[in-house]
Amino acid sequence: MGSRYGGLKQLDGVGPDGETIMDYSVFDAARAGFGRVVFVIRRDFEADFRARVLSRYADHIPTEVVFQSMDDLPDGFTCPPGRTKPWGTNHAVWMARHAIREPFAVINADDFYGRDSFATLARALAETAGREGDYCMVGFRVGNTLSPSGTVSRGVCTTDAKGYLTGVVERTAIARVDGQVRFTDEHGTPQVLPDDTPVSMNMWGFTPDYFAHTETYFRRFLTEHATDERAEYYIPWAVNELITSGTARVRVLDTTSSWFGVTYAEDRAEVVRRLRALTDAGEYPATGLFQSIR
Repeated sequence: MGSRYGGLKQLDGVGPDGETIMDYSVFDAARAGFGRVVFVIRRDFEADFRARVLSRYADHIPTEVVFQSMDDLPDGFTCPPGRTKPWGTNHAVWMARHAIREPFAVINADDFYGRDSFATLARALAETAGREGDYCMVGFRVGNTLSPSGTVSRGVCTTDAKGYLTGVVERTAIARVDGQVRFTDEHGTPQVLPDDTPVSMNMWGFTPDYFAHTETYFRRFLTEHATDERAEYYIPWAVNELITSGTARVRVLDTTSSWFGVTYAEDRAEVVRRLRALTDAGEYPATGLFQSIR
């Protein structure tokens, strides 16, 4: 809804030629080798979305729209009366179960991930050759995800010796202080994070078997939390269950890309500045972003 931002930030033109952040993600994904885009949206802004977003991609990359419905739940479950909050990111992914039959990436529509992150993820998905339970995620270097406007919260990742995810711990109030990335842990002790510490920015790579797994865990979630109007079914929760049970493994991929996004209206000016700088540096076309994609 973009309540803190003051509008639908996914449709806000922030690029030099009026591009949305989503446009840059689609462009980067297409030139990395992804062949189709599935958008998960609310039905009530379908008309705006088709007119202002999908029209940009016509004749450049195949697209499909699916709708996140509060009532689209596994058999045997119904949406509790009065629930208005969406069921969460993993429910949104599950909405695409009928549209996707190949290895796929998951991203947030209002986050800028950068060219290298899509190229890295595309290579990893190609290397798995569709092996079930062989997933991946892009681990952004924490130093590349900070905000000049204040502190941030990040899911700090730990990995084993082979680079596979072993856990994600949410850390809050992360900021650069005296040249170091710092946060205060749950015991009130100041801690330092190396700049290259991987953090999750919700950029995942899955194979289609993930849909069946996420439905299984969604049933558990609904059984335990359906009456809690604030509870949401998040991707990391299901991924953690898959890892700890030995059902799947998740390779953490390093990227040189810098993440940025818009949470508050005040963030917009910085996003506009950074996109202009990337365009001036030749990373993106100044006009006609999709003209080079066929």
